[in-house]
Amino acid sequence: MEQSRRIRVLVAKVGLDGHDKGAILVSSRLRDAGMEVIYTGLRKTVDQVINSAIQEDVDVIGVSLLSGAHLSIAEKLLRKMEEKGIKDKLLIMGGVIPDKDIPELIKMGVSGVFTQSSSFNEMIDFIRERVNKAESK
Repeated sequence: MEQSRRIRVLVAKVGLDGHDKGAILVSSRLRDAGMEVIYTGLRKTVDQVINSAIQEDVDVIGVSLLSGAHLSIAEKLLRKMEEKGIKDKLLIMGGVIPDKDIPELIKMGVSGVFTQSSSFNEMIDFIRERVNKAESK
């Protein structure tokens, strides 16, 4: 299925984690794949991320985490997405996330989890497939 418009992705760093090289690299690769990427920068709150996602009318919210707080941040993000009426947006997470926590994140409602061992192509294909599927409904 050919994409009729550019996929819009918000890439965010939530919390006190001050390392964003991975998020910047992911943003660059997604742009190279033809997606429109909005990078929020470091140390954003859940409210700031969700408000930016609404303001920018994105298809995907991507959160990069290295802090180990992925479960609690995912819970807060999903709750705020529900509250703000954007539960239909994809929430993906990436970074340093133990394999044992991935099933719990998916069960909570995170659409996809990409660790350091994931390839950029995996992430790009996942986003395209999921956004196209959502648009065809």
